[in-house]
Amino acid sequence: MSDIDDLTSAILAGKYRALGKAISLVERDDPVAQRLLADLYAATGRARIIGVTGSPGSGKSTLVAAMAKHYRGQSKRVGIVAVDPTSPFTGGAILGDRIRMAELYTDRGVFIRSMATRGFLGGLARATNDVVDILDASGFDIILVETVGVGQDEIEVVRTVQTNLVVLVPGMGDDIQAIKAGIMEIGDIFVVNKADRPGADKTVTEIKMMMSLVEEHGEWVAPIVKTVASKREGIGELDTAMEQHYEYLTKSGELDRRNRERVRIRIETQLKKRFMDRLIGGAVTREQYDALLDDVMRKRSNPHDAAEEMLGRIRF
Repeated sequence: MSDIDDLTSAILAGKYRALGKAISLVERDDPVAQRLLADLYAATGRARIIGVTGSPGSGKSTLVAAMAKHYRGQSKRVGIVAVDPTSPFTGGAILGDRIRMAELYTDRGVFIRSMATRGFLGGLARATNDVVDILDASGFDIILVETVGVGQDEIEVVRTVQTNLVVLVPGMGDDIQAIKAGIMEIGDIFVVNKADRPGADKTVTEIKMMMSLVEEHGEWVAPIVKTVASKREGIGELDTAMEQHYEYLTKSGELDRRNRERVRIRIETQLKKRFMDRLIGGAVTREQYDALLDDVMRKRSNPHDAAEEMLGRIRF
């Protein structure tokens, strides 16, 4: 067997060292990663994929840790993909409050991976979908995807997960109004965390008001669950809400639609990447591309004409 076959077998067997190696290959965009992901893909599709998004300070990491403990109490294997901001110095992940998950690291039924966004917009890292596939193929029952926590542009997560939790906290006030045009529209379930603080009920009312402004809810109306993640309060109720949402997804056909949309986005993402890789260095040499950049920088051309010129050199 080749090294890649050995690595594939180890991942399918749930070996954590193999998982770490595979994810590193994907993050580096190593040529081996493409074949590895292709070999693993047939084994995907079994895991529940749950997104956790919201503003900084809402307690997402604490909530994820509480959820992981809850699922471990049900003997389920849990994979956590925690997307963090990129360090401007090293290009790696700034771990932030990942230390809140420290006690989970000794649990062999939990696998945690922090990933840097590396400039990828939407609250996720570029390789997030691939990492989710690796964990799915390795037999994890639940995969929790925690976004970077930057506000209303965290909508990319909805294309990755099956159920998306939007986490808010009491005292946000006008902040809810400010973010409603972004993440408020992608919440399958709203979680009011730190609900032991004053104003929790007011926050629930504000969320309901924001939801009333959405013209079309569809058959699923997002429930609002109050939690105190640091004390693991409300996690059972949250689990019930997620089970109800998954049942809705399955019976309504929405699960298939979401999975299909995820596949479409992934194919188009690969097409764009490969097109650019073949365009620059193929139809357009690196020297020609650099010359086009110089022309635009010196105002002898512009980005639109430069793009048209590059496309004009392609023979379809």
